[in-house]
Amino acid sequence: MTELNNLAHLVGSIPLNSSEEVFCSVCDTLGGHVKRLPDGETGERTNWIFFQRQMLAEHPAMEPDNSIPKFAFKQWDGKVIREVTLLKLVDDVDTDSLVFPIGYSEHAIESFQDFERLQADGKIPAEVKFQVSLPTPFATGFNYISPNGRDKFLEVYEKSMAIDVQKILDAILHEKLAIQWDVCQEVLIFNNYFPHRSENYKQEVFDQLARIGDIVPADVELGYHICYGSPGDDHVVKPEDFAMSVEFSNGIFDNISRPVEFIHMPGTYGQPEDAFYAPLADLKLPEGCELYLGLLFFDDTENDAARIAAARKVVPNFGISTVCGWGRANPERVPSLLNSHKVTFG
Repeated sequence: MTELNNLAHLVGSIPLNSSEEVFCSVCDTLGGHVKRLPDGETGERTNWIFFQRQMLAEHPAMEPDNSIPKFAFKQWDGKVIREVTLLKLVDDVDTDSLVFPIGYSEHAIESFQDFERLQADGKIPAEVKFQVSLPTPFATGFNYISPNGRDKFLEVYEKSMAIDVQKILDAILHEKLAIQWDVCQEVLIFNNYFPHRSENYKQEVFDQLARIGDIVPADVELGYHICYGSPGDDHVVKPEDFAMSVEFSNGIFDNISRPVEFIHMPGTYGQPEDAFYAPLADLKLPEGCELYLGLLFFDDTENDAARIAAARKVVPNFGISTVCGWGRANPERVPSLLNSHKVTFG
């Protein structure tokens, strides 16, 4: 069993100016404590998938669906983060030949050039892999697409994402690469956040998560980040305990055909009771899969330690992380957030 208690996992977004700045900042503080390194999702990816909506809004195959109200995106306390006009496929569009310009491959290939150069210069440890964090097709499909024709859109978008992933696989050495799928809108679906949830939603979610995992070849590391959302630097849905994260993780393990190398599950802030962590006992973690728990919060060292200690009563071997990426946080928090990981290692 791999010893994980001295390892950290970075989910993806880090609000700095460039991938090089992200790589150097992380390695300066946590270089010996990370196995994978994301590029920080800088530039147009700072607001996670919003640039996908912009791409779709300008695409000739898409149009606004003015037959339904705007969707109000709210966080757990009812605060409205934003309202968006949902989009739909244009009537009679040829979906067989339609491929959306997803664009994640372009960012990954460009960032990997910085990663490779810095690793050759010794600024990134030689054993660290380049992590590409990607949203699932359901992310864009449920955040920005009308239920009128959503299923057909998802078919096209998943096909487009698979093509984009293949571009990453063709350009980056597999032994240097790790791919992480960000599982957020699926969690919201389980919490009945979106209208028009299908009766068979659970199996539909697990089928999708298995399909997109299985397009990653076995010689590339694969992981999943379970997410409750953080557009306003707070939960969209506040977890009651770890039960839903465990259900998602077990569902992925049960449905996928290939190994999963790592799984990340978020906790919550404050000092939850021991019952919050109890469902971790039901996690069916496969041999060789690393567990990372999101238990760290900004400027909260004392409670960080208490949360970690409470979780270790149930699962003694796990790496640590924050609940989500930091892209929507104040950039001035980055040094403190990195240091909060280091502090836990003594």
